[in-house]
Amino acid sequence: MTAAAGMSARLGDYFKLVAFRHSIFALPFALQGAWLAARGVPPWRSLAWIVVCAVAARTAAMGFNRFVDRRIDARNPRTQSREIPAGRVSAASAVVLVAFASAVFIAGAAQLNALCAWLAAPVLAVLLGYSLTKRFTFLAHAFLGLALGLAPLGAWLAIRGDFGGDLSIPLLLAAAVLSWVGGFDLIYATQDREFDAREGLHSVPARFGIAAALNAARAAHVATVVLLALLWWRADLGPVDLVAVGVAAALLVWEHRLVNPRDLSKIDMAFFTLNGWIGVLLFVGLALDFALGAA
Repeated sequence: MTAAAGMSARLGDYFKLVAFRHSIFALPFALQGAWLAARGVPPWRSLAWIVVCAVAARTAAMGFNRFVDRRIDARNPRTQSREIPAGRVSAASAVVLVAFASAVFIAGAAQLNALCAWLAAPVLAVLLGYSLTKRFTFLAHAFLGLALGLAPLGAWLAIRGDFGGDLSIPLLLAAAVLSWVGGFDLIYATQDREFDAREGLHSVPARFGIAAALNAARAAHVATVVLLALLWWRADLGPVDLVAVGVAAALLVWEHRLVNPRDLSKIDMAFFTLNGWIGVLLFVGLALDFALGAA
């Protein structure tokens, strides 16, 4: 293997470590928060720093998750091949990555405005703290939703610079993200029900069973659609965004038809593919509404 090929492979391991492609879950909602705050395309400088902060925050959170869970991952057959247990990335390297991404996030927040600079450290504490929650509460799924739900709130404040304006708008979006993420994480966690119960880890599937977890996920996603509809009304959005919400609701129905307590084989499609589409779809619908002057 050439030096260039070796470096490329090593870089690829780091991208896989933090599941970089899954940035698609949080970033579209951060962008929605920015568009809603600006009532259209935000200033390009602010938009660039919002993207930097979103990617850096998620990199820090995922890197920390993989670091603190490295021994758990090594014992779980489903996760033994992850980069740290498999020896492709050292634990020390993961710590360096987390520290670097955290510093980029804090520096990027300072570039936005004074309020974001003050809030950066507490937000980072929430993002990193999620990884510890399954050690003491079955509500870890909701904590993950909270962590991602901070993205549109942060983007709103990045554009506004203060707590002025109609805060119900970003709060509705944040609540929709919380219920959406919490719902699909409930589905994803069903894969580890037996392992979590054996290891003393906390999750809804481990405590209440797979059927109960899937029912809770359905309820969470009903709440997501209701919250998105309320956001459409409260933010006075147009028909394109409403159509996007309708299609997102249909995708959520499809997601739940793919999994049941007797067949979890299609979780990857339900978790990764459909949820990726939903985030992008909702942002495109919102952005088009503003571009067409419908909102």
